[in-house]
Amino acid sequence: MTRLSSAFSKPHAALVTFITAGDGDTAANLDALVAGGADVIELGMPFTDPMADGPAIQEANIRSLGAGTTTADIFAIAAAFRARHPDTPLVLMGYANPMTIRGGEWFASECNKAGVDGVICVDIPPEEDAELGPVLRAAGIDLIRLATPTTDKARLPAVLDGASGFLYYVSVAGITGLQQAAQTSIDEAVARLKSYTDLPVAVGFGVRTPEQAANIAQVADGVVVGSALVELVARHGSNAAGALQDYVASLKHAIVAARKA
Repeated sequence: MTRLSSAFSKPHAALVTFITAGDGDTAANLDALVAGGADVIELGMPFTDPMADGPAIQEANIRSLGAGTTTADIFAIAAAFRARHPDTPLVLMGYANPMTIRGGEWFASECNKAGVDGVICVDIPPEEDAELGPVLRAAGIDLIRLATPTTDKARLPAVLDGASGFLYYVSVAGITGLQQAAQTSIDEAVARLKSYTDLPVAVGFGVRTPEQAANIAQVADGVVVGSALVELVARHGSNAAGALQDYVASLKHAIVAARKA
């Protein structure tokens, strides 16, 4: 089994957490996510035009880039994380430009060397899979695709073709962090997606409270939390680790309890 498949084979839904690389003390923050109980970690690659992200993650990108974070720094962070945490899956999430500017082969090779488990590229559609998909798969890196409320049955086969690791269901149409979908719509969407794929389905966008996480955990294979964590880093700066660990622990407790119930 891979680290990602192991994370989604636990008796509870996987808690998938996101922070932006280079924003605050990233190493300490990553350690805090693990200590709090994160099952999968998404590490955001800062970019100048994060078009799918709301204000919190946009500002995190600005802080990180302002601090001089480079792609080489991100891979160094990933490699050091892998040395400290050999079992926790790490997924790089970001946009095409930083991933492809040196060529897909280079990016896939660096992911492999750093112990990265998967990649989410927000702005490469399935029709342009050739840009990254083949080289990632050849390097043993999962290419994680996104589905949205507008992904209909005609579109879904293209999204699933070549996808692996898990399917990330973006539960609202729009940017990150500003709204959350009604639970009924999440229930219906997860059931529909799971009728088309055996991949684990993780639900994100707008998840903030343990109660929301627990409700999603009753129907989905994973719960993704990002903007709320990034806001804690913005609030606490280089001292965010304690707040992150406590918040993640509260989410994890709710998720585990929900599945038991």
